[in-house]
Amino acid sequence: MGRKVHPVGFRLGITKDWKAKWFAEGQQYVDLLREDLELRQLIRGEMARAGISRIDIERFPKQVSITIHTARPGIVIGRKGASVNLLRRRVEDLTGKKARIEVVEIPEPELDAYLIAENISAQLARRISHRRAMKQAATRAMRLGAGGIKVACSGRLGGSEMSRRDWTMEGRVPLHTMRADIDYAQAEALTTYGRIGIKVWVYKGDVFPEDEEEGFAFL
Repeated sequence: MGRKVHPVGFRLGITKDWKAKWFAEGQQYVDLLREDLELRQLIRGEMARAGISRIDIERFPKQVSITIHTARPGIVIGRKGASVNLLRRRVEDLTGKKARIEVVEIPEPELDAYLIAENISAQLARRISHRRAMKQAATRAMRLGAGGIKVACSGRLGGSEMSRRDWTMEGRVPLHTMRADIDYAQAEALTTYGRIGIKVWVYKGDVFPEDEEEGFAFL
């Protein structure tokens, strides 16, 4: 008991899909995996203010397809598509292949675990109380229809001499239920006292076979 499993990895192929879709073996797998990390780092670095939650990468023989899920699509696209065209050229220079970039808007950023974690991280960096930041995030998520939310912060909270862990939870977060749609993310806040880790779990309801669109199956 006491061992923790990543909520997304626990449900891969059942209610969750992979963020990267390609196949390789040997050294090619190592090179493509490193390239994926560089692509994600490049996109998040170029679009730091765009509220990017997820970057999906799909590879073809002579093309790389990237889907960017963002809360601010206007920043990613830019005026008359200038920003996304510049990003496409940088991706093509990095990969040496033709790139296709698709931008998908996140309709409710307050229900996205990664954006919630990044928002709390920014507040902690501005020296806002961690309890206040966690409570406000949980309240907003529940008000917009989340089934439950859990937020945990760990580190030298409030500048204490010894690191500790504090958390808040509203609603229910059934981590052991396979059909439960759990959105999970973690982030870090760089404060004057050190690094503070943030974890967010958001329960968005159950996924049943008749509601599935991508062919996931329950075993």
